[in-house]
Amino acid sequence: MSDERRADTKAQTDRRDASVEPRREWRRDEYVIRTDPRRIDVEFVHAFLTESYWAKGIPLDAVRRSIENSLPFGLSFDASAGRGGRERPIGFARVITDYVTFGYLADVFVIEEFRGRGLSRWLMETVIAHPDLQGFRRWVLLTRDAHGLYAKFGFAALKQPDRYMELWDPDVYLKLPGAPE
Repeated sequence: MSDERRADTKAQTDRRDASVEPRREWRRDEYVIRTDPRRIDVEFVHAFLTESYWAKGIPLDAVRRSIENSLPFGLSFDASAGRGGRERPIGFARVITDYVTFGYLADVFVIEEFRGRGLSRWLMETVIAHPDLQGFRRWVLLTRDAHGLYAKFGFAALKQPDRYMELWDPDVYLKLPGAPE
């Protein structure tokens, strides 16, 4: 990353930090959700996303920048329940937002080993209830297979799909220099 790009990213993060509540943390039994981007295991998120149907092949730097420029929610397993033991990342979500009118929910996942424990629902409850994400006129997301989960939080098919447009390049990561063939 160039020094100019790094400075621009830091300036954006500093602006966001000045307007957003302090980093938050939620605990439930031996699980914890945090919004501090410094506590997100970027390599863990990248390892999952690069194999996902929606971000296959995404470069590590793209994941890092996406976390820096959104509100991330890292879900971890903490066997010591907050007593200073090593935590294991097990899930993630992020919201791309202006913090006033619009939120795009992205990259939501819980790893297979920890599914079926209500953690996806808890992660979604935490995201939707976050105090900095209240009062939006519109939330959106894309999913291939989790409609049932999101419907529990009020998400539904587009009311007026004819008003939505997209510029979509599903192979964007394969076109980058150094991408696998």
